[in-house]
Amino acid sequence: MTPTITAFAASPDRGKGLARDMRVRWALEEVGQPYQVRLVTFAEMKQPAHVALHPFGQIPTYEEDGLTLFESGAIVLRLAEQHTGLLPQDPHARMRAISWMFAALNTVEPSIVERSMAWLFEREQPWYASRIVMLDTRVRQRLDELSRRLGDGPWLDGDFSAGDLLMASVLLRLGSSGIVDAYPNLAAFLARATARPAYRRAFAAQEAVFLASQPPAG
Repeated sequence: MTPTITAFAASPDRGKGLARDMRVRWALEEVGQPYQVRLVTFAEMKQPAHVALHPFGQIPTYEEDGLTLFESGAIVLRLAEQHTGLLPQDPHARMRAISWMFAALNTVEPSIVERSMAWLFEREQPWYASRIVMLDTRVRQRLDELSRRLGDGPWLDGDFSAGDLLMASVLLRLGSSGIVDAYPNLAAFLARATARPAYRRAFAAQEAVFLASQPPAG
């Protein structure tokens, strides 16, 4: 059965590949699994039909053969366990890759998301300048630690895995802040990840949704 995922009908990231369905699209492309996409509006995300799939009224969701999942990390883990290519076969290496999945979403992402939300919703406030300094310090602390661990390696632990996929998707949220550029090995890590054909296909698919949502020129 071809799985179906949900995505924004009009993504607030304006086609930059930052919405969390991008992670799932990327994983599906990496394992070569065809999929369908059901686009939902912000209003539809809060309706009972969607809340039955995602109790917090967000995206993405994943439906396949009677199974319904929410949370991008859980969906990527399902795909990685169901298909070859995103988790090592060796049991110890496999668990290390899964550890990096959790690290990306639970340790590295929270401070990055908090910084993004402050920039979006608080930058007109008089206390924003001092707050962003504090938030940048928190982000850099995590990137310092991540950079030391990555070192000169191409990926976090051996070959490319779901851990690298999720970590790259998290770091991409720093966008044009320039923070990642201060860490040459992390910038190179991101460049390798986003050069992968599976990433490019997923990005193009998400970007096409944004472009289709725009009014015709002229």
